Amino acid sequence: MEGKEEDVKLGANKFTERQPLGTAAQTDKDYKDLPPAPLFEPGELKSWSFYRAGIAEFMATFLFLYITILTVMGVKKSPTMCASVGIQGIAWAFGGMIFALVYCTAGISGGHINPAVTFGLLLARKLSLTRAIFYIIMQCLGAICGAGVVKGFEGSQSYEVLGGGANVVNSGYTKGDGLGAEIVGTFVLVYTVFSATDAKRNARDSHVPILAPLPIGFAVFLVHLATIPITGTGINPARSLGAAIIFNREHAWDDMWIFWVGPFIGAALAAMYQQIVIRAIPFKSRA
Repeated sequence: MEGKEEDVKLGANKFTERQPLGTAAQTDKDYKDLPPAPLFEPGELKSWSFYRAGIAEFMATFLFLYITILTVMGVKKSPTMCASVGIQGIAWAFGGMIFALVYCTAGISGGHINPAVTFGLLLARKLSLTRAIFYIIMQCLGAICGAGVVKGFEGSQSYEVLGGGANVVNSGYTKGDGLGAEIVGTFVLVYTVFSATDAKRNARDSHVPILAPLPIGFAVFLVHLATIPITGTGINPARSLGAAIIFNREHAWDDMWIFWVGPFIGAALAAMYQQIVIRAIPFKSRA
C-alpha cells in the first residue's frame, strides 16, 4: 500500500489505462486556466521580481544578439559559403540560442526575448501592459548592447563592410514580399510559443517529457532557413533594431518598418488563432 501511494504521488497513476481520444479527451478538465492578467498592475512596480524579470530579458537578448550577429559576421567574412557554417549555421545559431535562453529564463521572465512574443502574450492577456512595455524596452536595450559588443570585436570598418547583421529586404524581392515573410515567420514562432506553453497540452501530455524551449528554438531555426534569403530573417523587432542602430546606414533604416509591423501583425494573428480557434475562449466565456 505504501508503494502504491508513492506511485500516485509521482503521477504514475494520474491517468487511466485507456484515455479518451479526440473531442472525448476534452470532457474532463484536468488543467487550470490562469485568470487573465490585468491591463495595469501598479503593484508590480514595487516588486523585485518585476525588475529581475526585466534584467533577465535584457541579458538574454544581449547574449542572443552577441552570438547570432557574430555568427553572421563570420559567414559574411568567409570567401565562400562552403568555407563557413553557411545559412544553415546561421539558422542553427539563432534557433539554438533561443532554445538555450528560453530554457534559462523561462522561470524568471517567461523567456520572451522578442517584442513580438511579448506583444502576442499581451493580446492573450498573459501579462500586464506595464510588464509588456518594460520587457520590450529591456529587450531593445539588450539587443543594442549585444550588437555593439560585436562591432567592438570586429572593428568599425569590418563591421560596416560586412553589413552589421542588419535586416534588409534583399534584391529580387519587393517590400511586400519582405512584409509577408515577416508576418508568416512570426506567426509560426508565436503560434509555437502558445502551443508549447499551453496549460491544456501540459496537463494532457504530462506523462510525456516535453521541453517547451525545444520546439520554440526549432521553429526559429526553420523560419530562418526559409526567410534568410528574403529579409535575413527578422521575426524579432529588438534584433532588427539593435543591429540597425549599431550599423546605422540609410538602407538599414529604409526597411525598418517591415521588421516591426510584420512581426506585430504575425504575433496578433497567432494570438487570435490560438485564443479564438484553438482554445475557443470567447465561446467558453458565453457558456
